[in-house]
Amino acid sequence: MNKIGLLLLAMCLQFSCSNKEDEGLQPIDPFQHTKAAFGNNIQPDNLPNYANQPIPAYVNRFNGQNNPITNEGATLGRVLFYDKNLSSNNTISCASCHQQANAFSDQAIASLGVNGTTARHSMRLVNARFGNEVRFFWDERAANLETQTTMPIRDHGEMGFSGTNGDQPFSALIAKLSQIGYYKELFKLAFGTEEITETKMQLALAQFIRSIQSFDSKYDQGRSQVPNDAAPFPNFTAQENQGKNLFLAPPQFAPGGIRTGGGLGCAGCHAPPTFDINPNSLSNGVSTSILGGNDFSNTRSPSLRDLVKPNKSTNGPMMHDGSKATLAAAIAHYNNLTTAAIQNPNLDPRLKPGGVGQQLQLTPQEIQAVTAFLETLSGNFIYVDAKWSNPFLN
Repeated sequence: MNKIGLLLLAMCLQFSCSNKEDEGLQPIDPFQHTKAAFGNNIQPDNLPNYANQPIPAYVNRFNGQNNPITNEGATLGRVLFYDKNLSSNNTISCASCHQQANAFSDQAIASLGVNGTTARHSMRLVNARFGNEVRFFWDERAANLETQTTMPIRDHGEMGFSGTNGDQPFSALIAKLSQIGYYKELFKLAFGTEEITETKMQLALAQFIRSIQSFDSKYDQGRSQVPNDAAPFPNFTAQENQGKNLFLAPPQFAPGGIRTGGGLGCAGCHAPPTFDINPNSLSNGVSTSILGGNDFSNTRSPSLRDLVKPNKSTNGPMMHDGSKATLAAAIAHYNNLTTAAIQNPNLDPRLKPGGVGQQLQLTPQEIQAVTAFLETLSGNFIYVDAKWSNPFLN
């Protein structure tokens, strides 16, 4: 065989061996770490619908337009929300204080953090996207939801990356997450690059939280059948419709702040159909602090939706200090605010007609009726929908 023949034979043998080697190679799965950590709970090629969930036609309040929800971003936010790696000792996640079983609140008055407990009760997160108030925390110290999402992580008591009191700085958390394979994959899926930044974390967490919605309540079933909230709901009992009317109608006051007629005026601060807090609201007169002493700075609240579960048990205590264990107790708080008007310099003017704390003269029947109405604001899906559940394999 001449030299050319030998050369051709060598090339053929090399090509044949190369093909055999290629046949034995398996393509690298770009989501191998994600699938190993989450199994079927997260399928990158078949993500849940976060971005285009159905919204009732009568709901027209939205916030967060500068950070639109995407399926990829909300999926990353879900993982961040449930990941205990975001705390300094790997024991606390966002979901530790905001639990799906409790409409993303906590049964405890003060939630447990890595270095103690929270200073205020953990606020329910349901329907955060549909509120007029864009500021967050009970005292509104966060300018928006994006800013809020990493403030607990930066808190010494809550998640422990404060950079003070012996804590590591937030940059240490970024370095920590950058070593976790599923975050490289999920950040690339959501943002096109494996790079992890606080801004990207804020965007993803906010998308997930804004995706948490509840519009399958008895109230929603009734509201869809009538032209406005003032009309009687055909699916309501007489007591529930009475409670709705009391909730909606403003009260009539005589001199001295004594109610002589009308309703309770609840909608003045919690307007339907979203029942979120009016951005101009001031203190509701609950002035105590979990830590002791007075706290007059609380001017925000969550939506009144899903205060209770479908079985009517509460989703944890109410108010920033967790001082109201039942709906009846929360309603009764507003019955007589004469002392609050004197002691609380930040009391909302709507609660002190003529400069005097209101005296609603509530009857037991009225409290029962408003309680019955508030119970109609609770849905079912928020507690069981898998796309808002813990994605980590047990």
